[in-house]
Amino acid sequence: MQPTVFADVTPDMTIAREEIFGPVLSILTYADEDDAVRIANDSIYGLHGGVFSADPARAERVARRLRTGQVDINGGRFNAEAPFGGYKQSGNGREYGAIGIEEFLEYKSLQR
Repeated sequence: MQPTVFADVTPDMTIAREEIFGPVLSILTYADEDDAVRIANDSIYGLHGGVFSADPARAERVARRLRTGQVDINGGRFNAEAPFGGYKQSGNGREYGAIGIEEFLEYKSLQR
């Protein structure tokens, strides 16, 4: 499959509701920060997310509101040492490090 970009996607569309694996980007618009967080959290999945902002404090504030196991801030590098796992149907529990023992807690990793 060639890389594909879908524009004008709405939160009710299948492509916005299901996990898509491949070189695919879906573009959804939002009205404000609260709307963006609402759209992002309105999913049965929660493995990974990303937040981009010129204001690092705002980016971290939004990242902390996302119901995902990991959040990259401004394209932060993947940290293989950070606990890995998701929320909701992306799974509870974590792998790696001491946190991996605490199977049923939900932690969030922020990468900068």
